[in-house]
Amino acid sequence: MPGLRYVDHAAYTVPDLNDAVAFFVEVLGAEELYRSRRGPDSSFMPTNFDVPADAVLELSMLRLPPNLNIELFEWSTSDQRTEHPRHSDRGGHHLCFVVDDVDDALQHLTTVPGVRILGERKQVAGDSPSVAGNRWCYFLSPWGLLMELVDRSRVADPPHLVGPTDWDHHHAQKSESST
Repeated sequence: MPGLRYVDHAAYTVPDLNDAVAFFVEVLGAEELYRSRRGPDSSFMPTNFDVPADAVLELSMLRLPPNLNIELFEWSTSDQRTEHPRHSDRGGHHLCFVVDDVDDALQHLTTVPGVRILGERKQVAGDSPSVAGNRWCYFLSPWGLLMELVDRSRVADPPHLVGPTDWDHHHAQKSESST
């Protein structure tokens, strides 16, 4: 795609915007940047969002340091579905966080009301040699968003996955090329 530079944000629809923003801010350390409302607008909403003409949205843009913007939507429509897709369904998704120690992070999540940890912490073995030692676990937010924690500190020679050092390197290259 001509001019493609980087991912700007990921977006998720939530049942209660205030509760979801509070979770992202208080539990995950996000910063709320702004809020916006739109609709109903019978000519704009169906054309630009592929939703019913009576749809109304409120959104919040959050910054999740060091590298991710998250946009949360709360929609109201006449025919809204309320079930989440399962991980195995089309449209299934999850949000993954790298942590220093997955056991410490899971212990903290046990104190957060409404969070459901899925199973125990796992560790990748020889079936995936390039990430053997990777420790991970999935959990559900209080409203059902599937999330994952991963700790790659025990992986001997991890594949090059994008992380904060890439953002610093990319920014330095852009600065050098503009001088």
